[in-house]
Amino acid sequence: MKSVVFIFIDGLGLGPENPQINPCLHSDIHIFSSHNKHKDKTPVVKNGICFPTDATLGIAGLPQSATGTATLLTGVNCVWKVRKHVPGFPTNKLIEIIRKESILKKVNRKGLASTFINAYRPLFFKLKEKTKWRLSTTTVANLAANNTFYSLEDIIKHKSIYHDYTNRNLIKRGFKVPVFSSQEAAKILASAADEFNLVVYEYFLTDRAGHKQDMDTAVQVLVQIEKLITRLIDMLDLNDKLLVVSSDHGNIENLSVKTHTRNFVGTYIWGKNSEQYINEIRDLTDISKIIQSFLL
Repeated sequence: MKSVVFIFIDGLGLGPENPQINPCLHSDIHIFSSHNKHKDKTPVVKNGICFPTDATLGIAGLPQSATGTATLLTGVNCVWKVRKHVPGFPTNKLIEIIRKESILKKVNRKGLASTFINAYRPLFFKLKEKTKWRLSTTTVANLAANNTFYSLEDIIKHKSIYHDYTNRNLIKRGFKVPVFSSQEAAKILASAADEFNLVVYEYFLTDRAGHKQDMDTAVQVLVQIEKLITRLIDMLDLNDKLLVVSSDHGNIENLSVKTHTRNFVGTYIWGKNSEQYINEIRDLTDISKIIQSFLL
């Protein structure tokens, strides 16, 4: 079955060639070490391709999560639409755009099936519908598609993964869920790709680590997500499946600053003939278009 797995990594840009401030250049990092090569489309491990991608979208100031993620998930230049970079959760204008243009919704409209595979804690399911629409961009995109939301029970059933796919964060909070290895989490994503045409997974520990400016933490979360990606590449049949990894803005790639950056982000693609997208990716608006062109 033709399908796309889209892994959205929050706050991961293409950083400077300085290992003192760029954790992507650590010796334990393999995929994201290509981040220091801005100028060319750079091959990465396991026959993937890295495309430098503009996250500023033509507007001054530092790129932010609400507008960046909304742009990734809709193909609309949301920064230009609201004339500024919007942090945190989406505004009414962004919600309006996501309601109409969510890639999850577009896929469903074509008679295919999409899913946002991140699990939510019990509190989410107690919230009023109106409150849910005020939460994260990925939540709003999934609501717009009228898709199911996964619970911690789905983690136990190996149907979903948490934003910290190891589940250690949940266990520290007292929730009774199993610890997942990267192999187990990747298997869940690969199984979902056999059931759904579009699988979206959000990983935002990178953005948190970037704001902390702690090298050890930054390397740890980068290694964690790289392991998941590497295992997933081995499991997917890349003859009829596409793995896309991208970000909404830079942050973790330059620990000398606590803020986001205006750096390009890397869009990584694995799949048959992935090099055909070299001339199609310029900025964040193109990611959703690539997914649509592959599926639709």
